[in-house]
Amino acid sequence: MIRVLIADDEPMIRAGVRAVLSTDPGIEIVAEASDGHEAVEQAHRHRPHVAVLDIRMPGTNGIEAAAEIRRTVPATGVVMLTTFGEDDYILQALGGGAAGFLIKSGEPEELIAGVRAVADGAAYLSPKVAARVVAHLSATGAGALAGRRTAARERVRTLTARERDVLAFLGGGLSNGQIARRLHLVEGTVKAHVSSILARLGVDNRAAAAVVAHEAGVVDPAQPP
Repeated sequence: MIRVLIADDEPMIRAGVRAVLSTDPGIEIVAEASDGHEAVEQAHRHRPHVAVLDIRMPGTNGIEAAAEIRRTVPATGVVMLTTFGEDDYILQALGGGAAGFLIKSGEPEELIAGVRAVADGAAYLSPKVAARVVAHLSATGAGALAGRRTAARERVRTLTARERDVLAFLGGGLSNGQIARRLHLVEGTVKAHVSSILARLGVDNRAAAAVVAHEAGVVDPAQPP
C-alpha cells in the first residue's frame, strides 16, 4: 500500500486529488495539509511514501516544504503540483529534490501514474511539464533551444552505451526495477548505472537527469511519460 500525504491550500483541489488517488486500491491517503509547514509536520508524523505538494502555498511554500521533507524524511518522495506559468518554481523544486511534476489540469491517470512512479523510486515528469521546462531553460539566458539541445547531447555522449539506454528509460519515468526488466539486468546493476549517470551529467537527482534526457531527445516517445 502506497501511503500518500496531500498538501494544497485550496480545499477543493485537495478533495479532487484525494478523490482521484482514492480510486486506486493500492493508494492510501494518510494525511492532508493546507500549507507547507503543516505538510512537513504531517510528513514527520505519518512517514508517507509520497508527498503531493502544491508549489504555491501560504507561509512555507511547496518548494521549501519539499526541500525540508527530502532533508528530514528522505524515504518520502515528493510530487509537485503546478500550473502553467510556474516554470521558475519548477526549476527551484528540481534543485530541492522533487522527483515528480504534474500539471493540475492534467489527466487523472497521470496523477496516479506519477504517485506510483515516485513511490517506486522513479522520476516522473508530465510530458507538458517536461516540454515547458526545456523551453523555459532555453529562454532564460541559458542559450537558444538548439544550444541547449546540443549541450545536452554532448553531456549524454559522456555516458556509456548502456548508461544511455538506462537514461532513455529513466527519462520515460521508469523505475529501476522496470528498467532492469526492459534491459534484462539485475536491479542493483541499474542502480549503479543511475548513480554513474547522475555523476557524469552533473545533476543531483533523477528528475534533473530526466530533463537532460528530454533536452537531448533520447526519451523514446513510445515509452510512458
